[in-house]
Amino acid sequence: MDAKTCLQKLQYVGVLAFATADAQGNPQVRNISAIHYEPDAIYFFTARGKDFCKELLEDGRVQILGYTRYKEMIRLSAKAEPVVQAEQSQWMDVIFQEQPYLANVYPGRTREIGIVFRIRDAEIEYFNLGVHPIFRESYTIGKRTVTPKGYRITDACIGCGTCQQNCPQGCILPGQPFQIQQQHCLHCGSCLEHCPAGAVEPR
Repeated sequence: MDAKTCLQKLQYVGVLAFATADAQGNPQVRNISAIHYEPDAIYFFTARGKDFCKELLEDGRVQILGYTRYKEMIRLSAKAEPVVQAEQSQWMDVIFQEQPYLANVYPGRTREIGIVFRIRDAEIEYFNLGVHPIFRESYTIGKRTVTPKGYRITDACIGCGTCQQNCPQGCILPGQPFQIQQQHCLHCGSCLEHCPAGAVEPR
């Protein structure tokens, strides 16, 4: 798995959930399908009068979520930016050609009410619940970096194995200290809650 494959899988999903925050800090989620994929970028269309557009122009931060039929979750954390004015028509034409239904929503020149945003820098989380043990990994496109998540076992570990016994995915290996296999970790926190030595901490 890699970032390019994750983008291809999102393309197969089609309709993605885009999450932003409004002016009051309340979470907002929209389903968006007016999307064009490049190997290292995503372009999407919305109308300038929509609250969604206003939130993107005000802040730009967005999370995008897709879920495949194979129980794969793919999440992008990114900052969207409007495409420069000189390229707006070009990318709008590409999106409308790939998504013919848009001509019914914005017929003729009414598409000019729209704006195309681009995401070039993103952190991608891939999470597959359809295999055992589960599999997760993070990737990046552009200039983003991976944010560590989940838990780690510190040198305060006493080697009792309680964390291993209480791990739903059996992804903790014995050692000094015990080791969490991050690619199989649910991030559920069971090891943190059950460790009698307080040796587990967030990454």
